[in-house]
Parts: sequence; C-alpha cells; structure tokens
Amino acid sequence: FDIETTPNLGYVWGKWQQDVIEYKTEWTMLCFAYKWLGEKKTIAVGQNKFSEEILVRRLHSLFEEADIVIAHNGNSFDVKMCNAKFIEFGLDPPSFYKSIDTKLVAKRYFRFNSNKLDDLGNLLGLGRKIQTGGFQLWTGCMAGDKNSWAKMLKYNIQDVLLLEKVYLKLRPWMDNHPAMNLLVDKSDACPKCGGGPLHKRGTVKYNKTTVVQRYKCTSCGGWSQSRHSDKTLVEFVN
Repeated sequence: FDIETTPNLGYVWGKWQQDVIEYKTEWTMLCFAYKWLGEKKTIAVGQNKFSEEILVRRLHSLFEEADIVIAHNGNSFDVKMCNAKFIEFGLDPPSFYKSIDTKLVAKRYFRFNSNKLDDLGNLLGLGRKIQTGGFQLWTGCMAGDKNSWAKMLKYNIQDVLLLEKVYLKLRPWMDNHPAMNLLVDKSDACPKCGGGPLHKRGTVKYNKTTVVQRYKCTSCGGWSQSRHSDKTLVEFVN
C-alpha cells in the first residue's frame, strides 16, 4: 500500500528555514492505493470522492484484514501516518500484523547508490514511478481539479505496482520474512513465498550433535532450512 498526504498549511514570515507562526490546517490523507498480493486489481481511493474519515476508516479495515502490510519507507512514514489518523478519528489499534518495509530491506541486504523506490525499480529493470510534474499536482488536487486527481490516482497506483515488483525481487534475500508456509497452511511450502517445491541443497552442522537440512525454493529462489534437526550425531568419549 501507499499513501499520499496534503501538506500542513501555516503562516511564515519568509521563505528560508522559517518557523511556523501559526497553523492554518494540518495535513490530511489525500488518497491511498493498495493491492492484495497475488491479485490483479489495484485500487486507489481519494478525497475527490470520499471524506478523509471514510478514507481512514477504509484503510483501517484493510489493516484489520491483513496478516502482512508492505510499504516502501512504511515503518518511518506510511504506517505511522496511518496510525496518527486512526487515533485522530477514534479508531482502536488494528489487529496484529507484520510490517515489511522494502526500503529497510534494501538498506539491510544491499549497498545500492539509492534506496528510493524509483531508483530501485529502474536499477532492477522493474519499471519507474510516474513523474508528477511537481507540487502543482498536490495543489491541483486540493483545489478539486479533475485532471490533477486523475493523474494523482494513477501515480498512486503505479507506486503500488512498482512496490510489489520490488518486494518480490527482494523477498528471496530476506532471512526474517514472516513464515508464508504457515499463512497458507502448507508445512512443506517455502517459508518466504508459500510456494515451491523445495529442493534439498545440503546440510548445515550447527554444533557437535545437530545437523539441519537446507532447502532452496524453485519458485522464488529463496533458501530455508528445517526447523528440527534431520540427523543427530552422537559422539562417544572414552
């Protein structure tokens, strides 16, 4: 998922590094787009048709339904901004879910020159974000301009489509991905993608008595290993 917000509006005396004298209005949730993993349809909803409260309540219901939520820079921005709106509109915390932030994944496992979604999509050959043309797109939406809204929602949807591609590309590298095999209720499936089949690729000896089997998924290319030891070695000491 991906959200877009309006800016805070306030009064300042100048242009450069100014303190806000007084807020006129605080930011609002302008729109959001989402897509369930594996489904074809991507949906965007915005204040062009609904009130902010309806947007927030609808997004809250999606969080309630999801086992995992995925966003780029989500842990620092999207999720916290959503939480701020949830509590503002009197909503309880959503039911427990796992959060995957693809920006943090990129920073943890790789050293790219840039971890921006657009740059990752371009570098990995997955596509690009839509160019907005600048801040005028936001002011156009705030003024109710139909063309601006059409472009904003298209921009929001493309962000989600690109996000999904980047996530799927990075997923095999993640060693802390939530156990997808448990979510799909298939004990022999890949814990990263929930697919398979899994092929045995050698064993790992952790200590003097425990050896576990390694597996490679033929669907996503990710590695995993058995939770329990497949073989116990017993050493005898005279």
